Amino acid sequence: MHDRRFRFTLARAVLLTTALLSSTGAAAQAVQAKKFTPLDDYNVEFGPNANLFPASKDPKRTHNGLAMTPPMGWNSWNKFGCQISEKVVRSVADAMVSSGMKDAGYEYVIIDDCWQGPRDKDGRITADPVKFPSGIKALSDYIHAKGLKFGIYSDAGRMTCGRRPGSQGYEFQDARTYAEWGADYLKYDWCYTGTRDSQEAYSLMADALRATGRDVVLSICNWGVNRPTFSDKSRPWEWGQKIGNLWRTTEDINDRWEGGGMFALGVSNIIDLHEPLHPYAGPGHWNDPDMLEVGNGGMTTDEYRSQFSLWALMAAPLLAGNDIASMDKTTGEILLNREVIAVDQDPLGVQGRRVRDDGDLEVWSKPLADGGRAVILFNRGKAPAEIAVSWPELGLPASVPVEVRDLWAHKSLGAKSGRYSATVPSHGVVMLRLQAVDKH
Repeated sequence: MHDRRFRFTLARAVLLTTALLSSTGAAAQAVQAKKFTPLDDYNVEFGPNANLFPASKDPKRTHNGLAMTPPMGWNSWNKFGCQISEKVVRSVADAMVSSGMKDAGYEYVIIDDCWQGPRDKDGRITADPVKFPSGIKALSDYIHAKGLKFGIYSDAGRMTCGRRPGSQGYEFQDARTYAEWGADYLKYDWCYTGTRDSQEAYSLMADALRATGRDVVLSICNWGVNRPTFSDKSRPWEWGQKIGNLWRTTEDINDRWEGGGMFALGVSNIIDLHEPLHPYAGPGHWNDPDMLEVGNGGMTTDEYRSQFSLWALMAAPLLAGNDIASMDKTTGEILLNREVIAVDQDPLGVQGRRVRDDGDLEVWSKPLADGGRAVILFNRGKAPAEIAVSWPELGLPASVPVEVRDLWAHKSLGAKSGRYSATVPSHGVVMLRLQAVDKH
């Protein structure tokens, strides 16, 4: 038996002893007959016996019922990193309302790393008194008063990635604190975790959040565990569906089209790693290719439009990562494209995927709840190119006339039979919505 530490319920432990009587003899009978104390309960849940069932396989574990469409909002990290403050967060919350982002569906305002101060004498986490002089509860109240939701960040290790106090050993205490502050979302990172098992760590925090009685979306941020130095190689999409609501599938995103540096990847690299995981996504449990870089300055308008389009087609969380309070008109037009947002938020909850790959020229498709299709013609090449899509490769009869709408031009192109083609810019997309023509 390997030594990975997993939770299971006390009731299951008692049932297990019954099943194992023949192989464990009198000792097992004594355990079965014993009246369990709170300490015994704890040891069954988290102690030396906690390696018998993985948390994700516990039939008593249920989904928390949250995030039935991909979460939408804003996260501080891509633009501000550790240079975060309550002043910045309040200005972003104001801008989410005044810009129309709230009305378009963006609802979470999420503080990422570096908000933390020290723990107090009782072990309770506090906010950095310089960056957040009014405290996190006051900031959460400010966000809620605008009709938005509040998100916060922590880490499953002893420290966060920014070397602030992590939640390891303080899971239930931190969860209670976040609930008291009014948190609606927790991004839970994976730095300084040592040899800890990720399924154990995330299920423990999930249980701690549920124990507060508050609905909190849990974002599993262990980067798909594709860093070669890590001892834990588990894949969160294989075990996360009843533990969290979204899980990162790759390294951190970088504000560039391709390539990467230390622990970061360009947009096109993330797309290729993320796309094969489409079977694991669905209502309440989403593959997360990391936050949007739209408007941060490292890519072209066409490249930002491609990121937004492909994130939407892949049913990814749409978490803006720019300074919303100072964004320009072009950035706003991308982030506020409600027709593209509708594809991301489609209630069927299917992650779209690549249906044809002709080298630099690709066709992507996503079925929609109304029976239509969202389609992306994607040009990875260095020059504009014509890309065609045929109805049969989308699962539609060639003879059926289909109404075609261009989601970036906001223009209906009329009924087409059999196929459609368009010239697509370098590193750009043409995004379409197809609907069978109603003959009645």
